[in-house]
Amino acid sequence: MTKLKGKSVYQSIAVGPILRWNKQEIEITDEKITDAEAEIVRVKEAIEQAKAQLGKLYDKAVVEVGEESAAIFEVHQMMLEDDDYLDTIFNMIREECRNAVYAVEAAGNQFSAIFAAMDDDYMRARSADIKDISNRVVRILAGEEDVDLTNMEPSIIVADDLSPSETVQLDKSKILAFVTFFAIIILHILAFVTVHGSTNSHTAILARMMNIPALVNVPMDLNKLHTGMNAIVDGILGEVAFEPTEEEMNTAKSRVEEEKEKLRVLSCMKGQATVSKSGKRINLYANIGNVDDVSYVLENDAEGIGLFRSEFLYLGRDRLPSEEEQFEAYKKVVSAMNGKKVIIRTLDIGADKKADYLHLDKEENPALGYRAIRICLTQKDIFKTQLRALFRAATYGNLAVMYPMIISTEEVLEIKQFVTAVEAELKAEGTEYRIPEQGIMIETPAAVMMSNELAEMVDFFSIGTNDLTQYTLAIDRQNEKLDAFYDAHHPAVLRMIQMVIDSAHAHGIWAGICGELGADMELTERFLAMGIDELSVAPSAILKIRKRIREAE
Repeated sequence: MTKLKGKSVYQSIAVGPILRWNKQEIEITDEKITDAEAEIVRVKEAIEQAKAQLGKLYDKAVVEVGEESAAIFEVHQMMLEDDDYLDTIFNMIREECRNAVYAVEAAGNQFSAIFAAMDDDYMRARSADIKDISNRVVRILAGEEDVDLTNMEPSIIVADDLSPSETVQLDKSKILAFVTFFAIIILHILAFVTVHGSTNSHTAILARMMNIPALVNVPMDLNKLHTGMNAIVDGILGEVAFEPTEEEMNTAKSRVEEEKEKLRVLSCMKGQATVSKSGKRINLYANIGNVDDVSYVLENDAEGIGLFRSEFLYLGRDRLPSEEEQFEAYKKVVSAMNGKKVIIRTLDIGADKKADYLHLDKEENPALGYRAIRICLTQKDIFKTQLRALFRAATYGNLAVMYPMIISTEEVLEIKQFVTAVEAELKAEGTEYRIPEQGIMIETPAAVMMSNELAEMVDFFSIGTNDLTQYTLAIDRQNEKLDAFYDAHHPAVLRMIQMVIDSAHAHGIWAGICGELGADMELTERFLAMGIDELSVAPSAILKIRKRIREAE
């Protein structure tokens, strides 16, 4: 038996034979062309064909995973209409005499690399979407048939990678698991394993929606694997085992049944109050990265949205989003939540989350640089447009606003003055609006030390433990060489969280956690003892955290 470790994304188990899925490689040649306009016509026709294919995938996905998740394929269609993407392709053809296949492949690689270099996990995961749409157009230009994974026997799929469009085509009734070099996806109770994959990729999101456990960073030699070989994919232990013994297979099958029972028990948590045995009530909210994620929030019975990252509206485009674009996005989320609280974080962009149209300079220390509220307070037109959209959307439900990367009372005063000015402008226009509850993110040691004063000025605190830990320990959390030194449970971090909670309660406001520590069940009971009021976690963690809280004293 061969065992390989990975990082678990969705925890469960699958057992059965593998199907090694080999994509047909398309040879990309740098053959120069003489008729540029004819090549551009080929590209345009291929893009139209790709959009038609994506339309069919959207229809299938609506049935399989719901309208919100199916919107992934509408996003892919819009990506194929992006002016920057198309201009890059057409310029290569016209100015460099590149052939259509080469130009599309090169443009896809270029834009994919831009997203892959971003600091934000969600935006970095969009790199795979760019590759997916470019590969689709390349296949069409090369005369290849669209991938069809619908006719297959029950299997654990083993592959280099699976794109979102391939994932949604899979027949859920026949998949035991997907095992990919870049992603293992286990449907039914599935694992997703990748070497360079992301837990925020649309493939991973679709896998979760289709009840697929997942692993990332699994180094497999596909040449040593063959169709029919048995495997065990264990998303709980974070490993995949090839050619297990009969005894190991039987043990794993018993664990599959145990996991099914655990899922049944967890499903009973839906509709239950998030209250400890001693009566401590916690608001259990979800973190999301775009409008489409609302379906996961509702499916997992979150009590609200504790962190809605608004920067998805600003990235991957060539201009700022308009007030109307933002208003419609915020309104859609707030309306869908039907009275449950939706906390929207104002623009947190900068450093590695770049938007070329903002002309942000390269920085030596991007995590300490020109980002988030610092951009909003110095580029006030951007800030005003967002606040107008937020205040208008607030009339449609229970919307709250929070401001990131605050370090001083002076910043909060400046924000308040700005809010007053925006309110006066909306009132003078006769535009319907509401000034919502407003809070700040506590992400820096400075904000912690000033939390007593800051609590007098805002409606709530939300502790961003990812950045707070990074800044407190002076460790870049993206640097794998420092993993051994990175301790999210460091006493200094936990003392800072306690200090923030105490400052909030002393001034009659609530304090929550929206960073990764919120879903760390080793700390759940400690957070309850600290007096935390809210936890905001990934939608998939909601029911597990609720169960842990209800079992706590």
